Amino acid sequence: MEVKEEDRIDATTSNENKIPLLTPYKMGNFLLTHRVVLAPLTRQRSYGNVPQPHAILYYAQRTTKGGLLISEATGVSDTAQGYTDTPGIWTKEQVEAWKPIVDAVHAKGGIFICQLGHVGRVSNYGFQPNGQAPISCTDKGLTPQIRANGDPVEDLSPPRRLKTEEIPQIVNDFRIASRNAIEAGFDGVEIHGAHGYLLDQFLKDHVNDRTDIYGGTLENRCRFPLEVIEAVVNEIGADRVGMRLSPFASYMESGDSNPEALGVYMAESLGKYGILYCHMIEPRMKLVGEKFETPHSLLRVRKAFKGTFIATGGYTREDGNKAIAENYADLVAYGRWFLANPDLPRRFELNAPLNKYDRETFYTSDPVHGYVDYPFLESSTGTAVFN
Repeated sequence: MEVKEEDRIDATTSNENKIPLLTPYKMGNFLLTHRVVLAPLTRQRSYGNVPQPHAILYYAQRTTKGGLLISEATGVSDTAQGYTDTPGIWTKEQVEAWKPIVDAVHAKGGIFICQLGHVGRVSNYGFQPNGQAPISCTDKGLTPQIRANGDPVEDLSPPRRLKTEEIPQIVNDFRIASRNAIEAGFDGVEIHGAHGYLLDQFLKDHVNDRTDIYGGTLENRCRFPLEVIEAVVNEIGADRVGMRLSPFASYMESGDSNPEALGVYMAESLGKYGILYCHMIEPRMKLVGEKFETPHSLLRVRKAFKGTFIATGGYTREDGNKAIAENYADLVAYGRWFLANPDLPRRFELNAPLNKYDRETFYTSDPVHGYVDYPFLESSTGTAVFN
């Protein structure tokens, strides 16, 4: 059908007036209708490390046609756990339990990525098979930590330093988990290399005190995380793989002496594998739940990575629109606000008030309270593109 010139002008004008966060975007093979991403959010309601039916409603509530969702951190093995009732994807039962959750997201037209993680030393004997020590790049333990809601992290046990010859097995755990995620129906996986967990422990020189090929220089510290990326890319394809990083953060006592160099090196290295996206935590998010004024930005890292770039960390609607408009990021991930506002893209479209989040119920075990009972906008608020 021929497009009339006046229609073409109207379409251009309409696009110019659009809210940046709500403009479409092509991420690899995926056509996104907007740029508001559900960030990975640990919710601790997967009893016995098995995803539960109540997660079907939770994720479906936050799904829009053409919207991108990233799952809560999902363990790759029986050594990967450090919190009560977090999901895994290393057993057949777990894979089967994820399927109806993924199906519910797809039924509403969403794109669903599974975040694969391993907590490393952020664990204790009780979470580990046979009561063994948690594994890490080091045998240095953590001092007691505080959660985002102010509660202490469950007791931490001294870790065991992985032997050089053991590391390929952990790489293989990520590879198998990625295959399992695709079997469960996920559109891809995100490798969790942030927030002081296992891969971040290897990346950061405040933690990694190794003297083998996985420690010392920047290249050596990045070796293990990049081996994970290579294995997963080879297993499921680069177009299904993303990675989350927090080079500037000091979560779980995992800081680095030159975070910008670390971020740029990892971004350039990930680019060589041609992965789907790079997901970065803002420098202002140094510790859990706190924002800091900082001269640092993700701009150099963003320029070093040629694929889709997702930024996250304390974003408001205004911040997100500015980041997209100025090409600082391609997509913006929202955590707490998306948790409390299942229709967040719609609220952003209408500039409607947001539900306040309740930190006290972030990690409660209840399958409803603080999980699927945050209200949607009333239909009388107006007509929205996203529903």
